[in-house]
Amino acid sequence: MATKNRIKLKGKLVTYLKVLAYLGVLLLFVNIAVFIVDDSAGLILLIFTGFYFVSVMYLNFYNKPIIMNELISFATQYGQIQKRLLKDLDLAHAILDDAGKVVWANTAFEKAVHMEKGLYKKTIFSLFPGISADKFPVDNEEVSYKVDYENSNFTIKFKRISLHEMAVNSDIIDAESYEGSLIAVYLYDETALRLAIQEVDNQSLAAGLIYIDNYEEALNSVEEVRRSLLTALIDRKINKYIASSNGISKKIEKDKYFVVMPKKSCETLIKQRFDILEDVKTVNIGNEMAVTLSIGLGLDGLSYAQNYEFARNAIDLALGRGGDQAVVKSADSTSYYGGKSQTIEKSTRVKARVKAHALREIISGKDTVIVMGHRMGDVDSFGASVGIYRIARTLEKKCHIVLNDVTASMQPLVDLFKSNPDYEDDMIINNQQAIDIAGNNTVLVVVDVNKPSITECPELLRFCKTIVVLDHHRAGTEVIENATLSYVEPYASSACEMVSEILQYIGENVKIHNEEADSLYSGMMVDTNNFMNKTGVRTFEAAAFLRRNGADVTRVRKLFREDANEYKAKADAVSQAEIYRDRYAISVMKSDDIQSPTIVGAQAANELLNIKGVRASFVCTDYQNKVYVSARSIDEVNVQVIMERLGGGGHMSSAGCQIEGMPIEEAVDVVKDVIDKMIEEGELS
Repeated sequence: MATKNRIKLKGKLVTYLKVLAYLGVLLLFVNIAVFIVDDSAGLILLIFTGFYFVSVMYLNFYNKPIIMNELISFATQYGQIQKRLLKDLDLAHAILDDAGKVVWANTAFEKAVHMEKGLYKKTIFSLFPGISADKFPVDNEEVSYKVDYENSNFTIKFKRISLHEMAVNSDIIDAESYEGSLIAVYLYDETALRLAIQEVDNQSLAAGLIYIDNYEEALNSVEEVRRSLLTALIDRKINKYIASSNGISKKIEKDKYFVVMPKKSCETLIKQRFDILEDVKTVNIGNEMAVTLSIGLGLDGLSYAQNYEFARNAIDLALGRGGDQAVVKSADSTSYYGGKSQTIEKSTRVKARVKAHALREIISGKDTVIVMGHRMGDVDSFGASVGIYRIARTLEKKCHIVLNDVTASMQPLVDLFKSNPDYEDDMIINNQQAIDIAGNNTVLVVVDVNKPSITECPELLRFCKTIVVLDHHRAGTEVIENATLSYVEPYASSACEMVSEILQYIGENVKIHNEEADSLYSGMMVDTNNFMNKTGVRTFEAAAFLRRNGADVTRVRKLFREDANEYKAKADAVSQAEIYRDRYAISVMKSDDIQSPTIVGAQAANELLNIKGVRASFVCTDYQNKVYVSARSIDEVNVQVIMERLGGGGHMSSAGCQIEGMPIEEAVDVVKDVIDKMIEEGELS
C-alpha cells in the first residue's frame, strides 16, 4: 500500500533522472572492452564502475524524496506567485458564470467598477447596462464592445471558456451531458485615448460658405450714400460672429464669404441655432428690406477638400430652400436650421428667359420628350406637364405625359385631352409605355418635384440621360442628380407659373389651346388656394398671360366643383379638429366613399387656417395603407421643417409627408410628438 501511495514522476524529468543509470550501463560495456585489452586496466575500471553504481543507487533511493519535496515546494510557491500576479495584474480581468454573475475579479477590475473586495453579488449587466446576455460569445470566439462607466470609457472583451473537459475528469460531476462554461472578461480603459481622439476631432477644420440672399435688393432700398455703411455693418456682423467662434472669414465676392473654423466651434453654433440669421436682420439704417443670410457648413470629410465640397452642397441646399437658413452637411447626415422667413420674390424674369432658351436648345436636339410629375399627381403637376407638351409640339417634337392613377380632382382636366381629336392617343401613357419609349435620344422633363423617390416613374431617371427639372418646392436632402437643366425656384407659387413664364420666351409662334390654358390656370389657382397663398406680382402676370391665351375663369371653376360626399367629409374634418397647444389644428380625414381623400384632406387643412389663433394645420388621411399628412400655414410657422422630420417636405406654408406601418391614431400622436420636440428645441413657439 505504501508503494502505491508514493508520488511517481513522469515525463522529461524521469528521463533526466535515468540518464545516470544509462551512463552506468555504457560504462559497464566500456569496462568489458578494457578487460579484453588489458586485465590490470580493466580491474581498475571495474572498481570505479562499482563505486559509480553504488553512488547512483544512493542518490536514487536516498535523495529522491528530497528532490520530490523540493519540486512540490517549488510548484506550490509558483502557483501562489502566479495567482498573486494575476490578482495584481494591471489589466482589469474577471470571471463570470453563465448567468453573467461575477465569480472572481482581480484588483484592477474591482477598482475600475468600484466593487467591494471579495463581495461579488453584482452581475455584469448591472455594472454595464448596455451589456446583455445575448452579447456573450457563443463558441470560443472573442467579442468586444464599447461601454461607459461613470466618467470612464472602456472596451470590454468577452471570451467563453468551456468546462466540459474539467467536468469529464472530475470524480464528483457527471459530465455525460454537462456543457457548462465560464466567461472571461477583460476591461481596457480607453478614457485618455478617446479624449485625445475627441480633441483631435474637435480641432479638425470645417469649411463654410455664407451668402447674402438679397444683397442687391437691400442696397437698392437705401440711399446711395449709405450703401457702403450698410455693407460695412453686414461685414462687421459676419466677421465678429465667426471670430467669436475661433474661425476665419474671408470675403470672396461682394455678397459671399468663405469661412474656416474648428469643428468644435461648429457644434457651438449648432447649439445656438445660428442666431446670426436673426441678428443680421437687425441691421437697419433706413433699408426697407431686412438682410438675410444663407450658411452652408461642411464637416467630418476625409479631407479639407471634401469638407469644402460638402459646404458647397450645403449652400446650394440652403439657397434652393429659399435662403435665410443654415445647412450643415457631413458624409452621413444633413441638418437644417432657420428658414423662418417667407421667400422673397425676384421681380426680374431674366432667369426665366435664360432657362427657357436653354430648354428650347435641349428639346430641339432630341426626337422625343417625356414629361412626368410626382406620384399621385395633382392639378399643378398635370397642368405644368401640359405646358411642356405645348412647348414640345411647338418645336415639332413628339411628347408624352406619364400618368398612372388619375384622382377624382384631376379627372375633369384629363378628360379635356382624352378622346379629343386635337391630341394624339398616346399623349398620356403609363410607366411601362414610358420605359419602352425612353432612349438615348429622349429628354425627360420632371415637373413639380425634385425628389426622385416620389416621381411618377423613378425608373425613367435611369433610362434617360438628358433630364430637365422644373420645380417650385424647397430642395431637400434627396434631389435628382446630374440634371442637364435644373430650374428650381422656391419663390414661385406653382410649377404652372414657372412653365407659363417659360412659354412666353420659347418663341413667337407658340399657340396655346384653350384646354392647355385652362390646365395651367387651374394649377396656379389650386396651389395658391384661389390666389390667396404665395402670390406675387409674377403670379398675376402669368395668370394674365394665360387669360390672354384663352383661359376662362368660369370654365375652371366648373371643373373643380366638389362632390357632395367630399364636401361633407371636408366639413366633418374641420368640425372634428383638435386645437393642440392652442395654436395647432390637427384633424383626421375619413376616406370612405371618397375617390381622392388626400386632395380633400389638403383642402380641409387650408380651411382650418381660417380659424382664429391657428398658426398651422395638419390633416391625416388613411389611404392605400399609408397615412398622408397635409400641413398648411400662413406665415408664422414653417411646416416644411416639421414635415421633413417625418420624411416629407414641401413649402414653408404648404407641405406633406407619408407615414407607413402604423394606424392613423398613432400617426396623429407622432405629429404631436414632433411638434412638442420642436417646441422644446426652440424651432417652434
